[in-house]
Amino acid sequence: MAAFRAQLRRRSMFITLGLVAIFVWTLASCRSQNTKRSTSHEQFWADFHPMLVASEPYANSPTRIRNAESVGFDPKNTDPLPDFLRLSKEDVSALRMAHSKFLDMLLQNPPRLHYQAHTRGLVSTAGGSYLPVLVISLRMLRRSGSTLPMEVFLASWDEYDGYVCQIVLPSLNAQCVVLSEILDAVSDSKSSIEKYQYKVFAMMFSSFEEILFLDADAFALEDPEVLFRTEPFISKGLVTWPDFWRPTTSPLYYEIVSQDETAGKNKEQQQNPATIRQSTESGELLLSKRTHTRTLLLAAYYNFYGPSHYYPLLSQGAAGEGDKETFIAAAIALNEPFYQVSEPIRAVGRGTPDGFAGSTMVQYNPIEDYALTKKGEWRVRGASVPPPHPFFVHVNFPKFNPATVFHDNGPVVDENGRYTRAWTAPDDVVEAFGGKKTEKAYWREILWTACALEVVHEVLCWLQELPVYLDKKLLSRLLSELIE
Repeated sequence: MAAFRAQLRRRSMFITLGLVAIFVWTLASCRSQNTKRSTSHEQFWADFHPMLVASEPYANSPTRIRNAESVGFDPKNTDPLPDFLRLSKEDVSALRMAHSKFLDMLLQNPPRLHYQAHTRGLVSTAGGSYLPVLVISLRMLRRSGSTLPMEVFLASWDEYDGYVCQIVLPSLNAQCVVLSEILDAVSDSKSSIEKYQYKVFAMMFSSFEEILFLDADAFALEDPEVLFRTEPFISKGLVTWPDFWRPTTSPLYYEIVSQDETAGKNKEQQQNPATIRQSTESGELLLSKRTHTRTLLLAAYYNFYGPSHYYPLLSQGAAGEGDKETFIAAAIALNEPFYQVSEPIRAVGRGTPDGFAGSTMVQYNPIEDYALTKKGEWRVRGASVPPPHPFFVHVNFPKFNPATVFHDNGPVVDENGRYTRAWTAPDDVVEAFGGKKTEKAYWREILWTACALEVVHEVLCWLQELPVYLDKKLLSRLLSELIE
């Protein structure tokens, strides 16, 4: 009898889970108006999109002789910027005119960027196979004590997952936002935007005044709210983190922006940019939409015309060509303040017979880095002072997706097909960001996410075998109990 009761309890639990799954699926399928963004975002897009179209660069895309090499940053390397793009004088002139036209509109009558004043939060983009990865990262972030709300932008309803968006993410103080719901305010506008351009649009359409953007596979080791309350963010309003490489901006880009009044005021226009700072790694970005509205909108312009013109102009085919250089480029063109962390990014992985297999990047505390550089202590230029502490972990490639993490060529499968730890080298970096403790916590969240999503999958499969008839009163009572 006891065994029967236990079996009944288990069956009741699965029925309850199944009913919840049906309820969630129903909510997701309805695409209720409650899931749509405020019409203020739609109005902004209706005002801003014509500015983008009116400033279209009627010029050929740059011709690429070859891709720029990805060379490690060295401030003592005074080699000039690579020059592997070709544009006719007429095309350069057309790009200048379009860029200048957009800036004129931006400076004279910018559209009102919508956000809730005095708010701060996290923004990310995900969808499809990236949703489980984001859940893992967000659960790791919550271990730091952070309670900052998060908005997760999905490209369209095709990427929407009812269980993750209606149950899992709200339990972590996060919500899904379907980007196409906003872009559809302007007919056919989303056809011009691909997934690698979504980051800047997620920032524009977020509801927060101050945002920390995180890639779906990145998380903070400490509560990131302190970053909003401290220098350099207080005075700069835009904080970025470095990539491994020296910049590879095309000299043509500087020709295009050189006629703009604000561009010539920044010393970076008179120096070799490759000796000033590293290129940018945009898996983490801190931005005030109040102080840097124009920077964000110009970055959106660079991204809107990125694949055809500005991505090659800003990177020339070097590693990671895409949105990552657009934010600092926009700030410099507008002569607006920013701070890029100087402490070099570090790769973490494991040793291999051929050397090293990296799967993760570590970025450092901007507060500590800024305190050092204010005193003239630049470790990247040879200063022998202790480094800042690690702050962000970006598990960039390959992804620790629970569905693929143990596949061949995955991050925890070695060259002989045997399972191995992912984070063992270099010793100093692994120890600094928590070593086995952090890796163990990460695997706990991978396990939780895998089990949570697998249970729902099993329940949905089991539900297919149930009779069609379901007691609506029972369904209502169970849902009421769960909500309470």
